[in-house]
Amino acid sequence: MPNWAEVLEEINQARQNDPAGQDVVRRKYLSQLAAYTGRTTIAYYSGWLQRRVVGSDINDEDKNGFMLCAHEVQKDAGLDIILHTPGGGIAATESIIHYLKTLFGSDIRAIIPQISMSAGTIIACACKSIVLGKQSNLGPTDPQIQGIPAFATKREFQRAYQEILDDQRASAVWGHILRQLHPTFLQQCDYAIGWTRSFVRQCLKDNMFSGDPDAAKKVNRIVRKLMDLDTNKGHSKHLHFQECIDVGLNVEMMEDDPDLQDLILTTHHCYMHTLANTNAFKIIENHLGRAFIKQQGRQQSALTIGLGGPPS
Repeated sequence: MPNWAEVLEEINQARQNDPAGQDVVRRKYLSQLAAYTGRTTIAYYSGWLQRRVVGSDINDEDKNGFMLCAHEVQKDAGLDIILHTPGGGIAATESIIHYLKTLFGSDIRAIIPQISMSAGTIIACACKSIVLGKQSNLGPTDPQIQGIPAFATKREFQRAYQEILDDQRASAVWGHILRQLHPTFLQQCDYAIGWTRSFVRQCLKDNMFSGDPDAAKKVNRIVRKLMDLDTNKGHSKHLHFQECIDVGLNVEMMEDDPDLQDLILTTHHCYMHTLANTNAFKIIENHLGRAFIKQQGRQQSALTIGLGGPPS
């Protein structure tokens, strides 16, 4: 397997003959991965680790990328979706999951080469299984409202309420904080918590644990773990492969198939180099070379790249 540095060297050599050499190399390995598994493959990559850009999260515009990548691919071969994302909006996530399941049914597998957080974890939970490596991480799914954790906000309000009841002098300390909560915000927190909890539960029940007589017990345990801010301590908590296995998620270890591991990680290195060394901050791409690429400073996605077949 080419390591991170060797993949970069291959890309640099390719760029001597073609300015888009990173695309040629990336698509070569993505195509090889799909050929090895025999499954339709879509990579969903965000460049949030390289730069903070509006739109690097999961959002409704991503549907256009998935529509492009789902066009004219085999729908009955199963779908592997490679996820690398900080997460995003629950509404957009729900819509993308619904769209993919409408096309590919339940035979969808998530592959996590490095990290898929928050709503990215929800997408993984909607799949039949999740491929993880020793370096892979999922994350908590406790909802955030404009970056503010819903659970922590409610907990803090309850604490303030109790402390003021116990000692009116506490209102002088809490007043400044409570005044920043606009009307309906606490209700929005309740709705967000309820929506996320019920949606994650439904995702797991409908696919990963479909037909399992112990589905309810397994699903509830997973949802509690993913939503438990008291245990996770923060939305950025990284859940390692053993935690995912222990909580009951259907995990496939990529190390069990060294050839598959090599292809996954080499492909991952290609995407990380592209995101680090170009203006791209989001790539949605299939194994046929069709790509929806968002670039910083450009209004239109770079759909002129790779609309033909995979590079030779």
